Amino acid sequence: MGQIRHGSATTTHAVRAAIQRSQASLAALSEAFGINPKTVAKWRKRQTVEDQKTGPKAPRSTVLSETDEAMIVAFRRHSLLPLDDCLYALQATIPHLTRSALHRCLQRHGISRLPDVEGDKPKRQHFKRYPIGFFHLDIAEVQTAEGKLYLFVGIDRTSKFAVTQLVDKANRRTAWEFLEYLLRIVPYQVHTILTDNGIQFAEQPRNRGSAWSRSMRFDMICEANGIEHRLTKPNHPWTNGQVERMNRTIKEATVKRFHYDSHEQLRTHLNDFIAAYNFGRRLKTLKGLTPYEYICKIWTSEPDRFIINPIHQIPGLNT
Repeated sequence: MGQIRHGSATTTHAVRAAIQRSQASLAALSEAFGINPKTVAKWRKRQTVEDQKTGPKAPRSTVLSETDEAMIVAFRRHSLLPLDDCLYALQATIPHLTRSALHRCLQRHGISRLPDVEGDKPKRQHFKRYPIGFFHLDIAEVQTAEGKLYLFVGIDRTSKFAVTQLVDKANRRTAWEFLEYLLRIVPYQVHTILTDNGIQFAEQPRNRGSAWSRSMRFDMICEANGIEHRLTKPNHPWTNGQVERMNRTIKEATVKRFHYDSHEQLRTHLNDFIAAYNFGRRLKTLKGLTPYEYICKIWTSEPDRFIINPIHQIPGLNT
């Protein structure tokens, strides 16, 4: 492989090695190789022929103080949030913090990459753009010291607004009860629901259209509210990838990181996390807005899609 040199180099590795072996004077070597005597003196003092790194030997920020950097490092190590989430959370305390300054700070301290979390990561897919009101629904299992619980999760494809509910059993009744709960929580019209082919949401494919097929309460609620109930392809659950990713995010923030002695502890923490996510977590896909800020933005331009004014639901001093 050929030698790689920086653009201003006037010597090769062979010339540098010859300078280090030679006993001739600086002037003689300078004339022989056609280089500056200072260059000859520099390479004669060195023990290697490789170029040294440029820039300061002790890198530091020209924007951030030592206190700012200590705050950033502590926040990153404690929260394990991605780069953009750290930026949005820290800018309230460090207004002059930019994305590039934050990235360089994390690189200097060796924490620019988050540790991998156990579990399969679904492949990233591009979703078609829809108006708000398209919800993905799914069920996940979680554990506490008291035993197993089932977590119903719904997330809007466009606004990323999330709704969750913990139940003791995952059956058809708890599924339609979660749907009714979601419709009460969401301040705008839901027009589409996407679920998998689980028995909680739909009749089994082999029974559909048969003599013993029956209408499900879940579908009846959808029809009564003008909602289209879509199903993923059988044996292709990953087509519901947005809610699968939200399931993983919730688990990483709760059961994979903390131990819960009771179901109530998990419910309390889950409610706090979802509130912080919906009202406080700024998302890159929403151009730095939180899910509820995005909903309020849509309210100003498309109020006909809303059942109530969402601004009245923002947490504050009276909540």
